[in-house]
Amino acid sequence: MADVWESAGSPVQTESGGGGRPRFIPVTSLEDVQAIRCAEFHPYGKLYAVGSNSKTLRICSYPKLTDLRDDHVTYQPTVLFKRTKHHKGSIYCLAWSPVGDLIATGSNDKTIKLMRFNAETCNIEGQEIDLTMHDGTVRDLCFIEDMSNKSSLLISGGAGDCKIYVTDCVTGTPFQALSGHSGHILSLYTWGGAMFVSGSQDRTVRFWDLRSRGCVNMFHPPSVHAGSKGSAVASVAVDPSGRLLVSGHEDASCNLYDIRGARNIQSFKPHESDIRSVRFSPSAYYLLTGGYDNRTVLTDLQGDLTTPLPSVIVAEHQDKVITGRWHPNEFSFLSTGADKTCTLWALPPL
Repeated sequence: MADVWESAGSPVQTESGGGGRPRFIPVTSLEDVQAIRCAEFHPYGKLYAVGSNSKTLRICSYPKLTDLRDDHVTYQPTVLFKRTKHHKGSIYCLAWSPVGDLIATGSNDKTIKLMRFNAETCNIEGQEIDLTMHDGTVRDLCFIEDMSNKSSLLISGGAGDCKIYVTDCVTGTPFQALSGHSGHILSLYTWGGAMFVSGSQDRTVRFWDLRSRGCVNMFHPPSVHAGSKGSAVASVAVDPSGRLLVSGHEDASCNLYDIRGARNIQSFKPHESDIRSVRFSPSAYYLLTGGYDNRTVLTDLQGDLTTPLPSVIVAEHQDKVITGRWHPNEFSFLSTGADKTCTLWALPPL
């Protein structure tokens, strides 16, 4: 498999003679007193935010990786901002606006906190807005730029009434409630423009277009298990071109779906347990998945997507992996877990 990871356009360095496994090194590791559910890189890549079951929100500095060596000793990241008791409950999800001037967090206290962020001073500015329209745990958030008036819209979903809410970030007012799912919303993702996707406990993925104010497509991802009627969609993502969707499921299925052709390309099983996180690399050459088998897996997408895809374990936690996130422009990623850590992984320079 070594040659796969050294194919054209691939920046992956592999272990010599070790079956070609990419050697990601744990650069920093943040430790908390409870499970860390979410981490998101700031769009400029110099910071990342981390939310925990301990109700603590932290913003950490992204380190310089030019001197990274194979014998690197993992250290604690520099915490630039920390707020304890940020929510009354666990922080389940967080998101940055596309230009990084807003940050939103969602919790099982059923609220969303929307805050203005100054990246220069690494501080929250002005009065935060508390959004209370959800009647259950807020499971995921994403921002969309409203190009008509250059303002940000916040999309949010979760447990409770199965509605997806759209909030105007200028006024802090929810102005749309999108119905369609019959189960809790577990995942949301946008890839630019007015489109976004949602994954739900009802085993479906729905495509939404804010211009038409509703659901424009729905599909029922198949399972890798014969006879199964599909499984809860725990995580969704779309590649930067808007052509390919990936969904990760509670039965360990992972699905690739052709958006333009409206067809499933293939179902495969990169994990032994629930898949909780799926993300395409910025180049879309690779897929990063995190699961309840304590592993983060890299799958190579550079070949024929209808054939078996080469996958390799690139990181392991001591407990369930909850989130995996690529850096916006470097070949590094964050993973968080029930082992109360958020670890930054990177490759030593070739």
